[in-house]
Amino acid sequence: MTESPVPPPSAAGPARWSPQLPVAFADPSYVAAVIDLLGAIAYGEISAFERLSQDAKMAPTLQDKAELARMATTEFGHFEQLRARLEELDAEPFEAMDPFVAAFESFHARTAPADWLEGLVKAHVGDGLAADFYREIAMFLDTDTRSIIVESLADAGQAAFVVDRVRSAIAAEPRVGGRLALWGRRLMGEALSQAQRVAAERDARSALLAGGVDRPALDLAAIGRLFTRLTENHAKRMAALGLAA
Repeated sequence: MTESPVPPPSAAGPARWSPQLPVAFADPSYVAAVIDLLGAIAYGEISAFERLSQDAKMAPTLQDKAELARMATTEFGHFEQLRARLEELDAEPFEAMDPFVAAFESFHARTAPADWLEGLVKAHVGDGLAADFYREIAMFLDTDTRSIIVESLADAGQAAFVVDRVRSAIAAEPRVGGRLALWGRRLMGEALSQAQRVAAERDARSALLAGGVDRPALDLAAIGRLFTRLTENHAKRMAALGLAA
C-alpha cells in the first residue's frame, strides 16, 4: 500500500483534507469504509465497557470486581482513541456508531451470560473472535488507521485473568467445564454469524474488501481462509481455558 500524500481530492473526498493522509483517502469509497469500520469498532468498545461494568457486579470478590473495572476503563480509553480518529476524518463519531447499535444489542441479548463464569468466557471468547475479525479487515487500511484499530483491539488484560478464574473454577468443580464448553460453542456460532452478516451487508465494508485505490481485493478463497483463521483462534482460546471447542 502506497502511503505517500497526494494533492487534495475533489469535494467528493474527505471534508478536511490533510496532506499527511495517504493516497487511499482520495477514494471516497475508501473513506466511507474506514468511517464505517471505525464506527463499528467504537460502538463495540462502548459495549464492552458497559458489559464489563455490569459483570463486575457479579464478581465474587473485591479483587475480581476491581480487575473488571480496570478492564472496563481500558476499553473506554480505546473508544476515545477511535472517536478521535473519526473526528480527524471529519466524521461525527456518534453518527458513525449509530448503524451498529441494533446489531450489537441483538447479539448481546442472544448471548446474555447466566452467571459470572459465563460472562468471563464471553469476554474472552466472544470479544476475542470479534477482535480477530476486525484485525483481519484492518489489514486493508492505511497504516495510521490500522495501528489505531489494532491498538484498540489489544488485550485489556482479559486473557490471563479469565484463564486463571475459569481454570480454577473447573478444578474446583469439574462438571462446570462441560457447561462452559457448550456456552463457548454457542458464542462461536453466534459471533461467526454476526461477522458474516457484517462483512456481507454493509456496502462500505464490501467495497473495502473488493479493493480499490492501491488496495488488493479479497476473493472468495481468501474470505474462506479468513474464517478458517477465526475458527482456529477460537479453538486455541477454548483450549487455554481448559474447554473443548
